[in-house]
Amino acid sequence: MGTYNNRYFCKQLSSGKLYIIPTPIGNLGDITYRAIEVLKEVDAILCEDTRQTKKLIDHYEVEKKLIPFHQHNEHKNVQVVIKKLQDGEHFALCSDAGMPGISDPGYLLIREAIANEITVITLPGAVAAIVALVNSGLPCDTFVYEGFLPHKKGKQTKILSLLEEKRTTIFYESPHRLVKTLALMKELLGDNRKVCIGRELTKKFEEHVRGTVAEVLAHFETNEPRGEFVLLVAGNDTK
Repeated sequence: MGTYNNRYFCKQLSSGKLYIIPTPIGNLGDITYRAIEVLKEVDAILCEDTRQTKKLIDHYEVEKKLIPFHQHNEHKNVQVVIKKLQDGEHFALCSDAGMPGISDPGYLLIREAIANEITVITLPGAVAAIVALVNSGLPCDTFVYEGFLPHKKGKQTKILSLLEEKRTTIFYESPHRLVKTLALMKELLGDNRKVCIGRELTKKFEEHVRGTVAEVLAHFETNEPRGEFVLLVAGNDTK
């Protein structure tokens, strides 16, 4: 296996490349062998939070320079990274959990790398939205991913748009907003729209709560929401 890996990297790392590395959404065992190989071979790792990425690389005994790259500094640092890539350095980009660019930093750097004809290689791996969707029991042949709902302005409009949506819709939601969001969905969509909540996916206390919006709201009104949540809303014609 080691010989294969060396051949692979001699070929793949002959010029500056940007590797997009999905990281575990909870269980550290969910990272791929290939992702660990790349993290060991690149020149540095760009991290949404160096503290979180350090936990991961320490677990897998990867010794590599970590560089902060997050929503507060990515605009300033994109061109710096692009220049280093053009000079032949190889970077891995990691978010705290899941796939970079999916409700996480990454899009700007990927766009600029492509614009500058730098090779971008995205590895497959964990995405909380897809894990929750497949486990929900709701139709997943077609779906809509919306990320986080607006905090205030636009939230009601977004939920009202689901009245005519026939596809399963996926949202991320925080624990302190979940009950209010479900209550608003009940008010605007009616009691009987099917929903599923995926909580703490891949972790020790993973939970999936399925039912009508009224039933799921009642559950979380009596069980305080804790952890990280994916909220899935069935299409308006789902039986």
